[in-house]
Amino acid sequence: MNIALDLLLPALCAACGVAGAACCAACLLELARPHPAPRGSAGVPVYALVAYEGTARRLVLAYKERGRRDLADPLGRALAAALPHLPEARAAPDGTWWLVPAPSRRSASRRRGGAHLLRLARRCAVHLARAGHAAAVAPALWLSSRARDAVGLDRDQRAENLAGRLRLDPRGHPPPGVPVVLLDDVTTTGATIAACTRTLAAGGWEVSTALVLTAAG
Repeated sequence: MNIALDLLLPALCAACGVAGAACCAACLLELARPHPAPRGSAGVPVYALVAYEGTARRLVLAYKERGRRDLADPLGRALAAALPHLPEARAAPDGTWWLVPAPSRRSASRRRGGAHLLRLARRCAVHLARAGHAAAVAPALWLSSRARDAVGLDRDQRAENLAGRLRLDPRGHPPPGVPVVLLDDVTTTGATIAACTRTLAAGGWEVSTALVLTAAG
């Protein structure tokens, strides 16, 4: 029955609308050129797969705000393809890549059908493993519901919004002292990456690199 439904209602690319996949090969190829993103106040190397515009913007919005959960796999695959080649990124001494997704407010996660970055990190880990790289996801960060939606806030306002509201979640700690890679969907001012980096550092974890789908601005 599922096969029949797939034949009747094939997946449409969330970026260009072509039938056949959540993200067609041509659109996915546009995410295959990671480059350094503006660091701002982040304090760690930050890489983006692409600028937050055009195809990439449509994909991120479809995944994050429009219920296209089927995009987690191709977007996770794009992150996994880039990560081992980033110059500052480091795995743990045993070769495991530890991935920490940036947290979302619980209200936002409920609206999106779950923690979208956690889902993305898990698909990234799956594709790393398929490529021969051991990987694990550590949802080590928690964001208070008192934090506001950051859309429209400048760097100082974003930093103030996160102050005291971003904490370590003991249920998702990686092993003590291992380097971690921070994953996010969009970086704008670097304030979120900086706050996540400081919070992890306070717990004894170094963010070797932050990898994001897109960079705005």
